[in-house]
Amino acid sequence: MLGQEFLTWLWYQSDTAPGAFTDSEGSPFAVSMEQRIVVQGGEGESIETATVSGVLSSLREAKLGLLTGKKVVQALARIEKDGMAWQSLIKAEDFSIGSLRSPSVERDPDSDDMDALFLEKAYLVDLYLDMLDDLYRQFLHVRLAPAQWSEEEVAVGKWITTSTANTVSTATL
Repeated sequence: MLGQEFLTWLWYQSDTAPGAFTDSEGSPFAVSMEQRIVVQGGEGESIETATVSGVLSSLREAKLGLLTGKKVVQALARIEKDGMAWQSLIKAEDFSIGSLRSPSVERDPDSDDMDALFLEKAYLVDLYLDMLDDLYRQFLHVRLAPAQWSEEEVAVGKWITTSTANTVSTATL
């Protein structure tokens, strides 16, 4: 449940203030949900799942799912920092990360040091994981403060209603 709330909150935050995130050192970074979101609602045999994907998708059906009470269970998240970009599929059930794409590592043609390439790639993966930890820490800060979480739930509800209304009205034109 907490994973679903986290991904739903992250989608809301990334849609309303994509560059408002900071790492543990105070450096800003941006988050966006892209191309693929899976929402799910219900229990037992009445679970309903909607998977929405597309390169330039407005994710309309996923937003409609949120309006009906579904929560995000998987999302393709993109994080950008200092001109670099990472992208991965995050699953709410166990916070697993799949299909991680990190920034490219340039090979120095004058060097035969293969360890340097590996270490650079490991550093970039570690940097990504640190930013995910920072996102989750920011979520928990809000989630564990009852008054703040109540306000956040109202804001998320308004975002869902507004973005769904805008999406539906655009689709009917």
